[in-house]
Amino acid sequence: MVQVIMGLKGSGKTKRLVEMVSTALETESGSIVCIEKDKKLTYDIPYQARLIFASDYSIGTVEFFKGLLSGLHAGNYDITHVFIDNFVKMVKNVSEAEIADFLAWLNAFSEKENVSFTVSMTLDPETVSEEIKKYVI
Repeated sequence: MVQVIMGLKGSGKTKRLVEMVSTALETESGSIVCIEKDKKLTYDIPYQARLIFASDYSIGTVEFFKGLLSGLHAGNYDITHVFIDNFVKMVKNVSEAEIADFLAWLNAFSEKENVSFTVSMTLDPETVSEEIKKYVI
């Protein structure tokens, strides 16, 4: 399952994501991972979730991000949910087509490996393509 939390800056995406992490920790039995760009959520994400700072890994492309997610899963098959805060800011100069392709890849990965993904993005949900809208919650 892939879910996208989308909205413009200041619309409460990160707050909603943090609440969803807390809920997942209470309801899911596996490991929960949260990936964020910088160290802003250190005190907001409960310590039971694995918090990863993308800035530590110089993520620059969608392909690199796919490798990071694949490596996380290869290292821990107990991961049941991965939360990604502000994907568009982590991957520089990403086009809408690349976002749609990434979400399609993520959905296939999710179904194959039985891992849920929740991704937040700072984009206008009214203007994105249908390939992206189908994941927006």
